[in-house]
Amino acid sequence: MPLGWRNVLHLHTEHVISDDRGFVFAGTFSRGGMMGEMMNQCQPWIEGRFEENVITTTVEQAINWARQSSVWPLTFGLACCAIEMMAAGASRYDMDRFGAGAFRATPRQADLMIVAGTVTYKMASRVRRLYNMMPDPKFVIAMGACTVGGGPYFKYGYHVVKGVDLVVPVDVYVPGCPPRPESLLEGLMRIQDKIRGHKIARKQGAMIGVKVDDELPVPHHSGYVAAPADHEPVFDHQKITV
Repeated sequence: MPLGWRNVLHLHTEHVISDDRGFVFAGTFSRGGMMGEMMNQCQPWIEGRFEENVITTTVEQAINWARQSSVWPLTFGLACCAIEMMAAGASRYDMDRFGAGAFRATPRQADLMIVAGTVTYKMASRVRRLYNMMPDPKFVIAMGACTVGGGPYFKYGYHVVKGVDLVVPVDVYVPGCPPRPESLLEGLMRIQDKIRGHKIARKQGAMIGVKVDDELPVPHHSGYVAAPADHEPVFDHQKITV
């Protein structure tokens, strides 16, 4: 292209320039313009954004906010409920809106186990092994009727564990056969409520290592806050009656 065309054609492109002080200047420049004119058109983006903003919080709240906004589930599914879990992570429901879209392929990097599907006695030991390999703090969602209590296999399914809470501790139960992706998102938000109530401060006058009790979230989508006191706890729910 001849040199004379530079004064006629002005091809506008966006540039990002940083100076010696670390300031970043962003703007739209012309190929035919002068460098001094380009620098005058630029605005210090970082400096103008943070010069008057002040955030006041506690270390506890900041840590809980970061943890609840970056929950990493473990990538595994046991049965048909895993299809609904995949749908919750896809574009229509987009689990990543809650910061939980980064499904990890190793339990060493995951802090949420979504047990989606029927847990057989053969698979129970593997589920327990994966749970033990996850770093603390870790959480478990029991997804689906089979995972919660055996589902349709409760009476005659001799090979099915009657509730994954017999294998690993469960934080949130998501019933349904199968539960819709919205139900799984609801369970994820209840996990975030539990993370939000985590405490790291030490009890006043207590020994080192004794911290303040966590705040357990009260369910606000049901009519029951606590289990009825007149009912005895169930210990033999795995007993098969004919």
